[in-house]
Amino acid sequence: MDMLYFLMSPVTLRKRMPHYGWLIVAAGTLCIFACLGLGRFTLGMILPSMATSLSLTYSEMGLISTGNFLGYLISVFVSGIMVRRIGARALIFIALLMVGVSMILLSRASGFIHCLIVYFITGLGSGSANVPMMGLVAAWFKSGRRGRAAGFIVIGSGFAIILSGMLIPYINSLKGGEGWRTGWVMLGLIVLIVAILCLMILRNRPEDKGLEPIGEDRPSESNKIRPVLQGLYNNRVIYHLGIIYFLFGFTYVIYVTFFVTSMVKERGLPEAVAGNFWSAIGLFSLLSGPVFGSLSDKIGRKKGLIIVFILQSLSYILIAIKLPIPFLYLSIFLFGICAWSIPSIMAAAVGDYVGPVRAAEAFGFITFIFGLGQIGGPAIAGLLAEASGTFASSFFMASLFAGLAAIIAFFL
Repeated sequence: MDMLYFLMSPVTLRKRMPHYGWLIVAAGTLCIFACLGLGRFTLGMILPSMATSLSLTYSEMGLISTGNFLGYLISVFVSGIMVRRIGARALIFIALLMVGVSMILLSRASGFIHCLIVYFITGLGSGSANVPMMGLVAAWFKSGRRGRAAGFIVIGSGFAIILSGMLIPYINSLKGGEGWRTGWVMLGLIVLIVAILCLMILRNRPEDKGLEPIGEDRPSESNKIRPVLQGLYNNRVIYHLGIIYFLFGFTYVIYVTFFVTSMVKERGLPEAVAGNFWSAIGLFSLLSGPVFGSLSDKIGRKKGLIIVFILQSLSYILIAIKLPIPFLYLSIFLFGICAWSIPSIMAAAVGDYVGPVRAAEAFGFITFIFGLGQIGGPAIAGLLAEASGTFASSFFMASLFAGLAAIIAFFL
């Protein structure tokens, strides 16, 4: 009996069970799967059929994506303030509701302006869910584990890409040219389900469950926290990170927005084949966050950023040159393997520099700068493609700026 009591006692069970922080990570993966993966990255898969149905030009396709990022930009600018007022858990729930409902409304779009307005609202919800979710990493994990935890959260986007790469071509094969409308409805309903799950699981801080954060602080980072706390918006390191994040936003979004379109319209691949390529990116990206987030815990954020940007620059130039299909596979692998690594490293880095209390605010600030890059990327890429008749020049531009980001990261 004594042994049975010991095995079943609350203290013993708590010790034997995984820390609740890892359940926060699981909910975070679902959150990113919904707000970014479904709310943003499925656009690249749906865009070709939607553009054909609504007679959208290349520049209009780019502007729709830009409208989404403009909404994202506005939301991340105020999300840090909203977290302090209503808490991360409530804000994430409201934001996911906004994403899901707007995606369902997007299925009723009748033209460019309609798409632009509704997808702008989707962007508002995406940013309002993403920033507080990544901010929770600093609250639940100490610096020695933040990279790994953030890495597992950001791979939610990879699962969404896998899903959309298989689901959208299948729906279109059943529904024909208007299948994209059914696709938006189904994806929106999934987001609403995720919103309810996140409300049930997420908590704002470990103290709400009577727990301490997971892990230990890295001694090399502890001396950096106090100066930044004294002036968050006056510290050059925050702006340095912001510039690097801007270049990531500017470059990666060109790839994810126009990859499928360039495969279908320029290489003449069937939509189902392009969808398989898109799903492959999602599959490879499942490794990106955990691998490079954990790597940055070991070798430092600076070296991790440099490695990732070099790999991404190579990926962009391989698709720009239009080499034989094996090189396309290599581009997909290189992009996928490090796709979501930058956000995980950035979330860990701001937690290292400012501590858990102001992590959401700091991450929101550099994400605002990142959002400026996302606004410019698809718009300029769409205009370049319109002028040249090909997306090659846009991918060349992305490769150049990714290389520049690696150089700037070197001076962190």
